[in-house]
Amino acid sequence: MCEFEALVREHQTVLLTYATRLIADRHRAEDVVQEAWIRAWRHRSRLTEECGSVRAWLLRVVHNVVVDQSRARNARPCEVVLNEDKDHMVSNETVDTVLNRMVVRDVLSVLPRPHRDVVTSRYLQDHSTAETAAELSIPVGTVKSRIHIAINSMRASLSGAAA
Repeated sequence: MCEFEALVREHQTVLLTYATRLIADRHRAEDVVQEAWIRAWRHRSRLTEECGSVRAWLLRVVHNVVVDQSRARNARPCEVVLNEDKDHMVSNETVDTVLNRMVVRDVLSVLPRPHRDVVTSRYLQDHSTAETAAELSIPVGTVKSRIHIAINSMRASLSGAAA
């Protein structure tokens, strides 16, 4: 067995434990330790007790790798951590739902406030016509006529946008 292999066997567990404590992610800690061993290999002439504590040098290298990775991660956009037990594919239904909500929001924004309030209460909050009338303190007939006018106005707005 060569000297470097003996060094790895002697310090591997300590380095991995230290890296895991620093970053609380076993997989990333393994990557950090791997990078530390690469740096140790490049500077193996320093890895003697005559040059100072080998373990202290290795622990400092692990610390430096963690700091370097943290700085690099902060210099670029956030990484998204995916949950392994869920399907991460965006379904067309989700995209359609988002697009529909955007369209409805835009169409509602051009309605006069009394009409928008009636449509919001009746359809988005799923209130009955009577509940909408009571909530807005207006007669049931007024709710029905405002809904009729609002729906015709929204249809016109949508057909104009499609053209």
